Amino acid sequence: MSEDRSATRGDDAMRQLASTMDAPEFTSTSFTKLNKPLSECRVAIVTSASLHRPDQDRFVQGDTGFRAFDRDDRNLIMGHWSPNFDHSGFHLDLNVVYPIDRLQELADNGVIGEVAPRHFAFAGNQPDTVSEIRLDTGPQCAVQLNADAVDVVLLTPV
Repeated sequence: MSEDRSATRGDDAMRQLASTMDAPEFTSTSFTKLNKPLSECRVAIVTSASLHRPDQDRFVQGDTGFRAFDRDDRNLIMGHWSPNFDHSGFHLDLNVVYPIDRLQELADNGVIGEVAPRHFAFAGNQPDTVSEIRLDTGPQCAVQLNADAVDVVLLTPV
């Protein structure tokens, strides 16, 4: 006789929690149409995988900041600490959460114009209101993306 243990599995518990959470509602969206072909665009990655270089501060609980790293950085650490998150894919291939090599291949093949010089990471576990990232650190990151003349941002959630 097999016992039903689905109520105690972590993914079921997370689904249950998420189903009862209020989602913020926005009166407008920040969507911008491209004014040039993708093959001429500079593309950056913004991930919520809590990535950082060994010389940077690691993400801590409640961290609403972000970390920047150069396009050539590959020695990155994932600071995602949820017990429900499987890190094995990241340890096998950085591109699972930060597809920097795939982005370079797209540039090499002329699909995109070029890979941006810097990329950014946030922690995925933001406060329920996400107000800090919406009003403070998100716009601060956008200033840096604009300074790098980024046309397109690839968002990679974990």
